[in-house]
Amino acid sequence: MDLKQIEYFVRVAELGSFTRASVVLDIAQPALSRQVRLLEVELRQNLLVRNGRGATPTEAGKLLLEHGRGILHQVERAREELGRVRGALAGRVAIGLPPSIAKVLTVPLTRAFRVKLPDAALAISEGLSVAMRESLTTGLLDIALLYNTPPAPGIEITALLEEDLFLVQRRAVGQSEAEADTLARTPLPLDELPRFPLVIPTRPNSIRMLVESELAARGKRPQISLEIDGVAAILDLVADGAGCAVLPMNAVTTSGKPEVFITRPILGASMDGEDSARLRSKLFLAVSSQRPATLTQQAMAELIRSTLQALYRSPP
Repeated sequence: MDLKQIEYFVRVAELGSFTRASVVLDIAQPALSRQVRLLEVELRQNLLVRNGRGATPTEAGKLLLEHGRGILHQVERAREELGRVRGALAGRVAIGLPPSIAKVLTVPLTRAFRVKLPDAALAISEGLSVAMRESLTTGLLDIALLYNTPPAPGIEITALLEEDLFLVQRRAVGQSEAEADTLARTPLPLDELPRFPLVIPTRPNSIRMLVESELAARGKRPQISLEIDGVAAILDLVADGAGCAVLPMNAVTTSGKPEVFITRPILGASMDGEDSARLRSKLFLAVSSQRPATLTQQAMAELIRSTLQALYRSPP
């Protein structure tokens, strides 16, 4: 069997579509279909059921998919081991980052990567947690950082850190530094959050879902002013007076104009009215449980942990 044909089949089976697989593999769809068909002819088995909605593996296809993943992993491990003979890990690592983390992590992580893994290749993309989870299962990403992600089949998650969430308000015109500082030091009880019109991402954004679930537990709903996907756009709208936002502090400090905003910590109020801990967003490192991590990917995961710890000045 040809390794390329196995790789092509695995991608089509994982993505459920020749069209999507041709884009990912950067190969013309007719050529991709021909290679998969040649593999079927060689094995004397129909591996995929082709229909108008895409392609799904047959029983034989499911068996080859399991073996194919292992074969491709072993080939990658062999390349890595040969790279270690030269004294360095090689291979490619694709990671996905949420936008707020990407703004603070991309540069220091890339610098550390070049020092620690000079013979390896790195690809970084930004995305929402739901899309990145899917990319992990289909092999488009090797590692992803996900906010508030629940356990899911095929995904292994490890807690990295927790970030306090803040109500981000526009600083009023003419407001003195002392007044702004006093307001910033005044926590906002979660029960009072519905009083503020929010500029917030669309579902299923992790912060949006966290805010809604926490308020729903108290019989309340957020007041949604605008739904916007994109931290920069949200902050621009808050600065323009369209409403407030709920974001981690690093989203504001890296905005280029933090002096425009006032950030207030949000305290979760328990059902008996007593204040509890701050509202926090949890960050997880996620990998596919269907693909054993290569040595390069393992080294990259450790590099992400250490870089985040250095950025946040404390271990997760």
